[in-house]
Amino acid sequence: MSEKPTLHEQARTARQAARSLSTLSGAAKDRGLDEMARALRLHAEEILLANARDLESGEAARMSPALLDRLRLSPERVEAMARGVELVRDLPDPIGEEEGWTRPNGLSIRRVRVPLGVVAMIYEARPNVTVESAILAFKSGNACLLRGSTSATHSNEILTRLLRQGLKISGLPVEAIQAVADMRREAIDEMARLRGLIDCLIPRGGAELIQRVVRQASVPVLETGVGNCHLYVHSQADLDMALALALNGKTQRPGVCNALETLLVDRAVAPRFLPMLSAAMAERGVELRACPEARNHLPEARAASAEDWETEFLDLILAIRVVEGLPEALEHIARYGTGHSEAIATGDLATARRFQREVDACAVYVNASTRFTDGGEFGFGAEIGISTQKLHARGPLGLRELTTTKYLVEGEGQTRP
Repeated sequence: MSEKPTLHEQARTARQAARSLSTLSGAAKDRGLDEMARALRLHAEEILLANARDLESGEAARMSPALLDRLRLSPERVEAMARGVELVRDLPDPIGEEEGWTRPNGLSIRRVRVPLGVVAMIYEARPNVTVESAILAFKSGNACLLRGSTSATHSNEILTRLLRQGLKISGLPVEAIQAVADMRREAIDEMARLRGLIDCLIPRGGAELIQRVVRQASVPVLETGVGNCHLYVHSQADLDMALALALNGKTQRPGVCNALETLLVDRAVAPRFLPMLSAAMAERGVELRACPEARNHLPEARAASAEDWETEFLDLILAIRVVEGLPEALEHIARYGTGHSEAIATGDLATARRFQREVDACAVYVNASTRFTDGGEFGFGAEIGISTQKLHARGPLGLRELTTTKYLVEGEGQTRP
């Protein structure tokens, strides 16, 4: 059996592939994506068998139900991945978009959109990230290096193999999509220092992983942040709607970064709203951790600690605090929010607009669930992560966010005086 390639070897072949991808036509890329979607559907049973092995290992390791849900694939989820490939295929290709102008001295200047080059992903648990990352990188003309977690080893291996199969059938460089062979933890640090071979590194996972990459990196990092997301129930909220938003945000899929973690309730509506919330959350097995005032209406709730306000639970746990109006809610979010997704339930337009102006996050919602912060839900086809930083890109990272620009300048012998 041949030896596994080193990380440096994989990065070098990815860079070679990136040069080829940068000049591919949109039609050629779309043919490759067609074949990828076809491969996923044809081999759905194999994907599920590989995923079952990962789930078995996860259960033996006593992974939490929320993390197991992130790991789990089903026929519906495999089909959703295939449809996601086709959605990205059908999106406009951003490569080659340009705008131009002519200077008074006659110089013609065009700003043209081009790929980043080699995009590396480090991520945890979720096999669908393998597909989303690969197809977005490919469609935007980038080669990608994918370093998933050991908990999803078998799932990621077969998904990467099938995506590469689609490239091979289409006559495209299979090195454009590579799963990192080196699964040592030290390989994460090595990837972060491959300046000159990797053009952009995107960590997607928990706070520990993200901060480790940020500390070690000498290559540019697009930081996908932790989601300590809040919903503020204003005194003029429709309480039935607010309850629906809270339930959806917390229970629809608790192990993801846009799930609701803290509920802020206006003092004026707390006596009516919190008993409604208590019964509904109890039915769904949610553990409540509340401030002293909230516990007056939630006798079953545990006392919230200072740490609970800043925790991304990724589980069926919800922190609850009663606040005195919008200013106190804004102050709480400013202190504990992570810049991901924040929401308000209110019937007052002025309050809604102030909340949107003053909350500093990549997505700010009025009367809608935080669970919509997602590339697919935003119309991007898929996402490679949710950026909570402010340089280059913020929010769901789609095709355009995986590109940069260069200037093409043409003259007739002009020299600068």
